[in-house]
Amino acid sequence: MRPEALEAMTPFLAGSYGNPSGGHAAARAAKTALEIAREEVAAALGGQPDELVFTAGGTESDNLAVLGAARAARAADRGDGVVTTAFEHKGVLAPCDRLEREGLRVQRVPVSAGGVVDLDALVETLDERTVVVSVMLVNNEVGTIQPLDEVVRLVRAHAPNAVVHTDAVQGVPWLDVATAAAAVDLVTISAHKFGGPKGAGALLVRNKVPLESLIEGGGQERGLRAGTVNVAGAVATAAALRVTVATRDEELTRVAGLRDRLAGGITAAIPDCSFNGDAARKVEGNLHVAFGGVEAETLLVALDRRGVLAAAGSSCSSGATEPSHVLAAMGVPRDQALASIRLSLGFASTDADVDHALAVIPDVVAQLRHEGRRPSRARELAGAASVPKGGAGNPGDERARPE
Repeated sequence: MRPEALEAMTPFLAGSYGNPSGGHAAARAAKTALEIAREEVAAALGGQPDELVFTAGGTESDNLAVLGAARAARAADRGDGVVTTAFEHKGVLAPCDRLEREGLRVQRVPVSAGGVVDLDALVETLDERTVVVSVMLVNNEVGTIQPLDEVVRLVRAHAPNAVVHTDAVQGVPWLDVATAAAAVDLVTISAHKFGGPKGAGALLVRNKVPLESLIEGGGQERGLRAGTVNVAGAVATAAALRVTVATRDEELTRVAGLRDRLAGGITAAIPDCSFNGDAARKVEGNLHVAFGGVEAETLLVALDRRGVLAAAGSSCSSGATEPSHVLAAMGVPRDQALASIRLSLGFASTDADVDHALAVIPDVVAQLRHEGRRPSRARELAGAASVPKGGAGNPGDERARPE
């Protein structure tokens, strides 16, 4: 977390205990802090305070946007079509799967090898019965920026009854979301991606888009999200966003320099590595790299032991042995996908972090490749038993998975 966010949050964890839905002095103080935070977050996203709904994070906001808009449209008999991309975050794909089970038409638009939505294919999915189109601003795994303005233009032209949602969670640190998503109806953010607390987020609801609520109860957040609002989380979200916006330009330059030095060092020190995603369209904090001949999960464990914290796939899918659905949608070969990891940088990243990564990663990759070329004892015995006396064996048998 950013220090400013922690400082803003602490009083509402330790002393300002009021429920903002109440009527006494402590409740009114909490309500005042909540509404100030709402004004600040909404303004940073290019919206109005009465358009902002505080949530428990990006996944809840995505669900409220996609499920809420589609169900409201279906109830009003405005249509039944939902369109998204093949490499959205699971916070969007899972609600789309649910809508499909509920009988709506769900189409998933393919993406290019560079990680950009196919606009021609998008047009083919749109019609007058389309009610929701959800395209992320920045892909959460490979960091590619999507042509959101063009997406909105095509939707308005070919699906006039549809609302457009964007998962902007990964975009906030790197892009002015107020500008990048200016024409979008529904905008998702999550505080922990820009130095706020985990478990806090928001959904901007423009143009009075009708939504069916997911959580029923006391009618908080204009009836769209019942339950006592997380005042501490909202205040910290506003503080983190304030600093992010104020320092974004200088941070873009600084982090891009760190990323480029990291990429250059990896390329110079490690043969047979490649980078995923169109470099010309990537945000500054993302480096997605494949190391040929190395299993990503094995590599991540080895790096973790030496103080380099990286990821494969999205955080919510950690531990999965199947290739990332993002890389699969991009057409990345399975062996390359299973050898790919994501190195993320942000406001807290330093030159020392890059130095440490460049000292560790080449050494670990070389070690794993060496172990991968060395047969295990079990394979040696199996090979000895299967090769006839005097036979040379199959050279392909020399390959083994990393131990």
